[in-house]
Amino acid sequence: MTFKLDHHHKITVQKIFSHPLNHNIHWQDVASLLGRFGEVHQTHRGNWALTVGGETYTFGSTRTRDLTEDQVVKVRAFLKSVGVDAQAVAA
Repeated sequence: MTFKLDHHHKITVQKIFSHPLNHNIHWQDVASLLGRFGEVHQTHRGNWALTVGGETYTFGSTRTRDLTEDQVVKVRAFLKSVGVDAQAVAA
């Protein structure tokens, strides 16, 4: 699966995959990135979710502006599952 990411999205991916864990990743940036893969929406419980091909992935609540460590891990796992990682966007 090939997805075109603009410069802004590539920076967001690099932040998501950075080591040590980056604590300054904004939900707005991640929602924009995830929008490249499917429909991003907020559930009735206040969680952010992504629907891709009928399958829904949830990433937790957005009570703060930045992602929590658990949310970063969930977003990393999703991106890896679709073939996106820091090395792929660095090239």
